[in-house]
Parts: sequence; C-alpha cells; structure tokens
Amino acid sequence: MTAAVYVNGRITDARDASVPVFDHGFLYGEGVYETMRTYHRQPFLFDRHMRRLRQSAALMELGVPYSDHELLGRVESTVLAHDRQTPPERASGARAQEPTKQGDEAGEKYIRMLLTRGVGELSYRIDACPAPTLVIIVKALDLPPERSFREGVKVALVSIRRNHPQALNPMIKSNNLLNNALAMQEAYRRGADEALMLNQAGEIVEGSQSNFFLVQNGALRTPPLSAGLLPGITREFVLELAAELRIPASETHLTPKDLETADEAFLTGTTREITPVTAVDDRAIGRGVPGPITTHLLATFRQRVADLVGTR
Repeated sequence: MTAAVYVNGRITDARDASVPVFDHGFLYGEGVYETMRTYHRQPFLFDRHMRRLRQSAALMELGVPYSDHELLGRVESTVLAHDRQTPPERASGARAQEPTKQGDEAGEKYIRMLLTRGVGELSYRIDACPAPTLVIIVKALDLPPERSFREGVKVALVSIRRNHPQALNPMIKSNNLLNNALAMQEAYRRGADEALMLNQAGEIVEGSQSNFFLVQNGALRTPPLSAGLLPGITREFVLELAAELRIPASETHLTPKDLETADEAFLTGTTREITPVTAVDDRAIGRGVPGPITTHLLATFRQRVADLVGTR
C-alpha cells in the first residue's frame, strides 16, 4: 500500500511507520479516530471532524494537546509527503474500468487521523500513559464506482447487533471496530455492499460504515441518536441540506418492517456521500432504482461541496 504516515512528528511511508506495542491503542483499543477526504485538495468539513474528535476524546478522558490549526498543519504536511512518494499516474484512486465521479482524477486523498492514550505500563489507569500518540494516514482516495450512485447498492440486514450504548458509548468514535468489522464481514459473505445493523431492541441503527435514511411519502426518516448510533458528519450535513430544500425530515425509530414500505433509501458517509440503497437482502426498496429525492439530494450535495471549496 502506498501511503504517507505521520506518527508523533515523524512522517514516513507505510512500510516504515510504526507504533510501539505498549501503546494503549494497540493493547486495549484506547483511542479515537476520524476519517476525512479531500475535495479539490482540501479536507472537507475539517472543523466538524475535529469537533467530533474532541468530543469522542473527552468521553474517554483523553486529552487532545493540539489546536485545530496545528492538526490541519500536520495533515497538510502528510498530504505533501504522499504527493512526493506517489507517481502522477497513480495519484488518483480511480479503479481500472471502474469510472468514478468527476474530481477523482485530481489526486484526491483519504485521510485517517487517530489519537490513542499513548505508550504506558500494562494498566488501565489513565495516568499510566504520559502522552497521547497521534497518527495521520494519507493515501489515494479509493472512491466507489460511479454506478453505485447511478444504480444503487445492496445492503444486508446482519445478525451482528450494534454495541449497547451502556457497554460502549456510540458517541465515541473508537478505534475498537471489532463490532463493525464482524458485521461487515457477514455482509460481504452475503454479497452486499454494506451491513445494516440493529440495536438490542431490534431497531435499525446504522450501517457498519455509514448512516442510514429512508424516504417515505416524500419525507426523510433516519434513526435518532438515542437508538445507539454514531452522529455522522455527512448525516448532519444532509439533514441541513434537507432543511434548506424544504424536504421534511425527522429522526424517528425505524424497524425492519419500515423497509417494506420505504419508497427510497440511502446511506451517508465521508466517501459514500449519498449512496442510494436499492435492495436490502433480496427485497427491493421501492422500485429497485434510485429515487428522485435521493438523486436530488446527491446532486445538491455535490453542488454544495463545490461551493464550499470555492470551485464554482
């Protein structure tokens, strides 16, 4: 894998990047992270991602000893390092014979920022680690094929339940992703593009790597935070777009039964943007094609991105 990796002030390629085995992020999964992407070389909604990183860290009493400006500087330095190690013809995340949406050819980046408790003794004590570890991974953005947006994707309603909020607070975007990994592995075995997860009450919560929306009778419905989901940055942005477009939207509890009466459905996420869902397992959503509200939201989303990064 071609990637530039920042670890506590040192930037190397992926092969030479390392974190000590006594880092509590490795030993215990004590850490938080954010996944970002660039549009026209700019990290999108960076301030919102840093706000959520700080909220996640505070919930596990992990200090963030950097300002947003300092973190952005480290991201930009790692992006430049990746540029230097990547041949121009490989600077794009585009797949051969899999055309992606316009803009990928500009060499957009995938950015993953991780903050762990740091290196310390074999102890659960917070003061066992004197300083946190900061890791920033930058690689070429590997976008979904454009047909995912044009034709929609299939999701699987998996048996793996979302962690109970009293076991692991979903407001913490934790480095410990075993719950999500097991769910997604089940979805892969079933030929799906994403895993749709339920909570302990049997309600729809979110995807393993995305948030979930239904469209019923012209209105958006998405599970509330109280269902046990991570508050997605793109989810938040889409709700704001819906308000601007005067599309009714509500955060309401959903069950698998609601899938049977949905006219449309879609996923939201940093790299997925707004991805239409046209089937859950073997059941079509609506007419089995991306619906008009989903399509309109995706077009508006992309236009708004262009406005925000100054390309219009």
